[in-house]
Amino acid sequence: MRSRAAAYPLLAVLSWGVMFPILASALTRVDALNLTTARYLLATVILVGILLLREGAGALRLGGRAAEVVVLGVVGFAGFNVLTNLALEHAAPQQIALFVATTPVITQLVRWARDGVRPKPLLLALSLVALLGVGLVITRGSLAGLGQFGLGGLMMIGAVLGWAIYTHGASRFGDWSPLRYTTLTALAGTVAMLAASVLADGIGWQHAPAAADLVAVAPQLAYAVILGAVVAVLAWNTGVQRLGAANAALFMNVVPVTTFAVQIARGYRPEPVELVGAAITIAALVAANLATRARVASQPGPAAVTDPVAVVDPVAVAAR
Repeated sequence: MRSRAAAYPLLAVLSWGVMFPILASALTRVDALNLTTARYLLATVILVGILLLREGAGALRLGGRAAEVVVLGVVGFAGFNVLTNLALEHAAPQQIALFVATTPVITQLVRWARDGVRPKPLLLALSLVALLGVGLVITRGSLAGLGQFGLGGLMMIGAVLGWAIYTHGASRFGDWSPLRYTTLTALAGTVAMLAASVLADGIGWQHAPAAADLVAVAPQLAYAVILGAVVAVLAWNTGVQRLGAANAALFMNVVPVTTFAVQIARGYRPEPVELVGAAITIAALVAANLATRARVASQPGPAAVTDPVAVVDPVAVAAR
């Protein structure tokens, strides 16, 4: 049963690992903000439709939690996705994927700041080791490459922080199904992205895509919407509910491995120092997650109970 539950976060991280190179190719035709907005406009329509079919119109009610949903949607969905797409204009997909893999560690730091649950010194040390590995990949082992970290790296730090806040926030919505939490936060984030896109187009910071541009990136959009946004996010939230955040977070380390594999298959030839840096990052993050799991397992208290009725099966949903 537990191995079956592991299929959910695995599906999510494999989808995301493949998605970064796909999004990078689409950015040659459509601006980052407009691409993100188009993606989530389509994804949110699908999510709302599924939510109405499965849980009815009552599930669209916010139940007095509108402010919380809006903040998490804007910070998590809008913040993470817009900043990630913007960063892809300044950094390679495999570099972006390594930043994403630090999400579990950053989530622990967010928990420390919000709840006062201090991580072990070992976790903080491993976090620094992981960032060292990211630095090796980005700079390729040369101080002259520090300039490549620049804007793209700063954007990804903001993106990962936003997703960590979103992931931590999910723990306060245990009475909602993963589908409801995903849909309503995505809806809030999409409204924010649409407003930002209209403003950016109006002041000339970016240009609204022509119909020909959207047609040209239709395959990339289809993947990013159906697998990257709908199926992957539902699978992730379902995996977190069934396995717990600490166990599910371990799967995030598969993201950079998948992205590196895709890039290599496309003809990219990484330098040895990049592979060493990636290996250091992944090893440090795996160790950090194992340490977190060991700490959670050692804490006394009743085991969390998951209501199986509230769990959404994204594979079954996608098949409908």
